[in-house]
Amino acid sequence: MSHHNKKHDDTARNEKENEAVEVNISEQDAPAPEATSEAVPVEKSTEEKLKEELAAANDKYIRLCAEYQNYRKRVSKDISNARYEGVFSTIQPFLQVFDHFFMAVTAAEKSDNTDSIRQGLGMILTEFQKALDELGIQKIDADGKDFDPELHEAISSEASDKIAEGKVSRQWSCGYKLGERLMRPARVVVSSGSAKDEKTEENK
Repeated sequence: MSHHNKKHDDTARNEKENEAVEVNISEQDAPAPEATSEAVPVEKSTEEKLKEELAAANDKYIRLCAEYQNYRKRVSKDISNARYEGVFSTIQPFLQVFDHFFMAVTAAEKSDNTDSIRQGLGMILTEFQKALDELGIQKIDADGKDFDPELHEAISSEASDKIAEGKVSRQWSCGYKLGERLMRPARVVVSSGSAKDEKTEENK
């Protein structure tokens, strides 16, 4: 081999080695692919979803139970307060009636003065009527009125030459209404008409 050919081979080999080094350097300097910052969402399993839904439903149920218990306590307290206020407002107007009744009983024990006792009873009746008016209670006075089964309770009937048939001839006790609500019907005796008419009907 000549000196010229050997030199040519060495030059070619050196060029190949330099190219290999440049390739390696290029690969090392090449930027690495960027890592994505966003996490890839992992789909939950059906079992996990059901567990979460069950936990949420259970939490809602517990809250509803607690709210219902609190509601019951509030309603019970409101009813108790309403009853107390009802008793208070109902009894208060009658306190003055009781005072006058007590004074009348005391006066009757110490005196035989019937006029004084009668006056005391009149005061009691006046105060009693005042108390009923304050409560909005209306007295049903049926004496001499047409018999009304919605307001009156007939306990008996009797013949009368003065009172027409179907009218109240006597009232045993008056009735009472609160607004449109009947508290107690008036207990009455109803006229059956003239006694002569009754006898005529019996003889027919």
